[in-house]
Amino acid sequence: MTLRQYFSLINVQAIMLLKADNSKFKLGILWWFLEPLMWVGVFFVVFNLILDTERKSGDFILFLACGKFAFIWFSKTVLQASGSIVASQGLVSKIDMPKSLWPMSAIQESLYRQSTVYLLLFTILIFFGAYPGAVWLWMIPIALVMYLLIVACGLVGSCLVCILRDFQKLIPLGMTFLLFTSGIFWDVRELKSQEKAELLLTYNPLAFMIDAHRQVLMHKNPPDALHLLAIALVAAAVIFLTISFMRRNSQYLALKVLT
Repeated sequence: MTLRQYFSLINVQAIMLLKADNSKFKLGILWWFLEPLMWVGVFFVVFNLILDTERKSGDFILFLACGKFAFIWFSKTVLQASGSIVASQGLVSKIDMPKSLWPMSAIQESLYRQSTVYLLLFTILIFFGAYPGAVWLWMIPIALVMYLLIVACGLVGSCLVCILRDFQKLIPLGMTFLLFTSGIFWDVRELKSQEKAELLLTYNPLAFMIDAHRQVLMHKNPPDALHLLAIALVAAAVIFLTISFMRRNSQYLALKVLT
């Protein structure tokens, strides 16, 4: 299979997944926008109204939107990609195709969905007075690195679930851990210990990526370009190694899926 055929199959499969998902619900495509908005609403009520964090409502809504929209893209995609090969075990057993095709199709579907969600995010920012500037162009490399990070985690997760089905229980727990440690509803930079803040931003790539969204979109500050590049290089290396593993062990993974 050529590289062109491979990516063509990914796109076809991704479009089929989008159509199948939209047909399940009466509101269809509207859920692409309603789900992140509802999550932001829930977090706003809990942390700003009930717990009274004393933040300005508009600022906190933007803070939550930048963090939660990015986190939903990461968490939902990695979870879906991780279980994609196992969920397609009927096809995996009958068709000799690259095993990475299934998680990559799920990731590509999510990318199409997220492109519209980012448009919603930009609309919310403008509505609350955060107008675009030249620094917003940093969102292009930020979104690209975020995509590489998602691909890396999704491919690794799909391999782990194939090899040991128990990882299907552990990966959601990991997402919950990341939810509380990546600064979704609290600001990493406001930690009393700056050493802890630096450790989180350095060793938790998701925390850095979410902070980069906020720095660019809300504060108009460019992110740490070297840190961004480092995450991209590590993610690209993980993607290369994981796809190589999947190619060399294609039959082994298929056997593990079936058993």
